[in-house]
Amino acid sequence: MLLRRHFIAISAVALATRARAATDLWGALRSGRAMVIVRHALAPGTGDPPTFRLGVCETQRNLSAEGRAQARRMGELFRENGVAEARVYSSQWCRCLDTAAGLGLGPVTEQPLLNSFFGSPEDGRAQTDRLRSWLTSRPKELPLVLVTHQVNITGLTSIVPQSGELVFVSLDPAGVVTLVGREPTA
Repeated sequence: MLLRRHFIAISAVALATRARAATDLWGALRSGRAMVIVRHALAPGTGDPPTFRLGVCETQRNLSAEGRAQARRMGELFRENGVAEARVYSSQWCRCLDTAAGLGLGPVTEQPLLNSFFGSPEDGRAQTDRLRSWLTSRPKELPLVLVTHQVNITGLTSIVPQSGELVFVSLDPAGVVTLVGREPTA
């Protein structure tokens, strides 16, 4: 009986700690102390077909029906946590633009620095450095949400996120990225 009470007490503390940590993530986003980098929602496969053309969705790997639903659920998660509006930037790939629009947090602005460098990894470091520079020059405004690809998030944070995962980070004036936390949505 004592062991069971001890287990229940530890479980309650763990749940409270997890809830407090999640609240801190969203509070950091709402206050501008953090931004969220989102890996696009579920899009079956890897990479893009050889016929890929930017701006022509039929030539790209796109969101599945489950991915479109996941993007809407992500938007609901933002609103449930007090973020009804955000400054949303997206890769120009259709799966990212569709994810960003599905969030329903406001207009989506295309940002080429968020485009995938999966097919040209030799460009990754330079593109990541340009992205970091662009981010440090951004004025603090609405909560900032970036929708991009796994390789871009990994290049910036060393994290390999799942499809639809939210990665909360802070960025100091020198461009040093610090992980604040992660929120899976699958």
